[in-house]
Amino acid sequence: MGVNLRDIIPEKAVEQVNMSFFQGKALAIDAYNALYQFLSIIRQPDGTPLKDSLGRITSHLSGLFYRTVNFIELGIKPVYVFDGTPPEIKEIEIMRRKKLKEEAAIKYEEALKRGDLEAARIYAQQTAKLTEDMVNDAKRLLNALGVPWVQAPSEGEAQAAYMAQKGDVWAAVSQDYDSLLFGAPRLVRNLTISGRRKLPRKNVYIEITPEVIYLDRVLSGLNISREQLVDVAILIGTDYNPEGIKGVGPKTALRLIKMHGSLEKALRELRGATFPVEPSAIKEVFLKPQVSEDYKLEWRKPNEEEVMTILCREHDFSVERVKKALDRALKAFEEQRKQVSLERWFKMR
Repeated sequence: MGVNLRDIIPEKAVEQVNMSFFQGKALAIDAYNALYQFLSIIRQPDGTPLKDSLGRITSHLSGLFYRTVNFIELGIKPVYVFDGTPPEIKEIEIMRRKKLKEEAAIKYEEALKRGDLEAARIYAQQTAKLTEDMVNDAKRLLNALGVPWVQAPSEGEAQAAYMAQKGDVWAAVSQDYDSLLFGAPRLVRNLTISGRRKLPRKNVYIEITPEVIYLDRVLSGLNISREQLVDVAILIGTDYNPEGIKGVGPKTALRLIKMHGSLEKALRELRGATFPVEPSAIKEVFLKPQVSEDYKLEWRKPNEEEVMTILCREHDFSVERVKKALDRALKAFEEQRKQVSLERWFKMR
């Protein structure tokens, strides 16, 4: 879910860009966020996900493969960051999501029975589940593509933000705004879902383009600190206190924090406000997250044989389509390697 800060993000903090903007840049992608997007979007008209001959879901592999090939072809250097063990205080949100998926599954079956395929597809998207086997297959595919991935000890967004802070990657990539709370200097949204998309229940298509949100511009535009931004988020509701404070939206939360200076002081005005966990524990997760310093980023030439094995032999992907995509990736990799060698040669002279 993440926290929705959209209504208070200053316009000057957001830059609309095209995909070529990221050429040559390393980007830390929230893997679970991306895989869930693929699972939700890549489906049959009735909402059924793509499956192989053994009934195993392959929507996530399809999205991961073709989108990553596009990145490689554009000269983007992706690194996928996988979630580890969630903080204990996230248990309430995890249970809430589980319940919503169960309810969506019931509504999906009901929609199918009455022949409402549009509704069925919408509800089906809400039932997406990512299993351990699916995650392991995704990691195997990334290894075969020569694309690095990092296993976070806890929240993937926190790890991606840390890598961006260190300068090992240019930005963190996620649809959620939590990366800003974790301290990512730049957040890229819409990277994994850019393109033409149909609006639900409308025969209208829109073009989704990537956007970059700069943390320093957010803070200067709002005239608050990062810690105060976390305070605003807690009042609205985060993954660690999903309900937030009743009647307090983003603009009200921002006003309260700017007026009082901190969450603790603002809560004195909001008498009777309760939290499922101590607000200080939530702030601790965002301001001092658990991250790993033990990772290595190396982009290698795709292993054509291994990719074909995983996708075509194990999961029944089209040999022709996979081969064409791989050829694009291999060609781009060689061109980029030649360019790097040429640049090094000129620097040595």
